[in-house]
Amino acid sequence: MPDRLYFTESDEANALIASDPMALLVGLALDQQVTVQQAFLGPLRLRERLGAIDADTLATAELEPAFREKPAIHRYPAKMAERVHDLAVHVRDNYDGDAALVWAGAPDAEVLRAHIEALPGFGEVKVKTLGSMLAKRFGVVAAEGLVPWHPTLGDVDSPQALLDYQAAKRVHKLEWKTGKR
Repeated sequence: MPDRLYFTESDEANALIASDPMALLVGLALDQQVTVQQAFLGPLRLRERLGAIDADTLATAELEPAFREKPAIHRYPAKMAERVHDLAVHVRDNYDGDAALVWAGAPDAEVLRAHIEALPGFGEVKVKTLGSMLAKRFGVVAAEGLVPWHPTLGDVDSPQALLDYQAAKRVHKLEWKTGKR
């Protein structure tokens, strides 16, 4: 297991998402329509504002005020508060609150894919992203079959690698938009 993931400029946030599976899932849930850095800073801000980031706390707390507090955790605070709540309820109810069981309980890639797809707000892109992270950063064998051919956050192993990944992603999106791919 890595001691940190290099997705933000905050060493504390990077250590949290590497060491706390629920924080990692929350960061992934928030990783849409904001920068990677803002999304993965969200779990730390939630923990600071709520006192904890475990599934039970997130499932029972009033999250929207925490999302709206300045600086806002996400550009869509109401929707993302709902998404994180639903994710926490799912983890609490299906994995006894232990987010690591999403992958630790999966014997193979097919079961792991089903576990990830069942998470609220997690579609194909997040399956590939989390699968890549689990395989490449956490050594989860069942995740190896989920790693896509293209770079993902699972390839980020340093602050510079994050910048390189984001630059490549911008080029890739432009190619898709202009039909060059």
